[in-house]
Amino acid sequence: MSEKHALAVPAAVGVLGGGRMGAGIAHAFLIAGAQVTVVERDGQAAEAARERIERDLAKSLERGTVEAAFEELTERLTVGLDHADLAPAELVVEAVPEVWDLKVSALQEVERHLAETAWLATNTSSLSVDGLAEQLARPERFCGLHFFNPVPASTLVEVVLSEHTGEELRALSVQWVKGLGKTPVVVHDAPGFASSRLGVAIALEAIRMVEEGVASPEDIDNAMVLGYRFPVGPLALTDIVGLDVRLGIAEYLESTLGERFAPPQLMRDMVARGELGRKTGKGFFDYDR
Repeated sequence: MSEKHALAVPAAVGVLGGGRMGAGIAHAFLIAGAQVTVVERDGQAAEAARERIERDLAKSLERGTVEAAFEELTERLTVGLDHADLAPAELVVEAVPEVWDLKVSALQEVERHLAETAWLATNTSSLSVDGLAEQLARPERFCGLHFFNPVPASTLVEVVLSEHTGEELRALSVQWVKGLGKTPVVVHDAPGFASSRLGVAIALEAIRMVEEGVASPEDIDNAMVLGYRFPVGPLALTDIVGLDVRLGIAEYLESTLGERFAPPQLMRDMVARGELGRKTGKGFFDYDR
């Protein structure tokens, strides 16, 4: 941990939701020097969140990408169940599932517990940041911080500005991302932002090609990895993100941008069968669970 990074992020950070994305966000802020509080919905989820974060911290230490001791990192981590635990945070990042009503209620509940000087961000990958901001009492202190999965390895964070985001937060959000050792890409609120809109468009076409028998998933992915230097193919990436997550994003983009984002029937069928990708052990590829 460097002094530069420790000073470039808020000293106290809250994360609402300790799933794969929330745990990764907590990991990023911990290694940047922050005190991190994660709030989950119940005891079982909280314990799973702690185990997930500690496992990722241990892996980072094994790879030599983190200089701090494991005990020093975990001493700065708190996992709880009460939204009031987030009250001391200077910044809270919401990372609950991509369901509009759930996002709104979660953000409103958190905002009620925060100081008026605190900042609030959403990790949504597709929902309207403008629309979410309009549900809050202090929309000028709210923006999108769209992290990418897996957060520890990803070097990108999409900073999504709503029309309400204040000038101070516009500058601070970029500084925070750089303080995490990641690269900010700044976009204004639009359906799917930049990353999800482009990423899902490519993934949907790849799925249509599988559906039509154009080529195997392996060959489609190899074409993009070897021909276009993608670090991972669109179908393997869909397995990493989760077919259910990408289906939800595609349905939202279809409703806002039109039929070109209509999910292929194959995608719907795979989700219905529970073939969601890595998290279930099977998607377009098979995985050891």
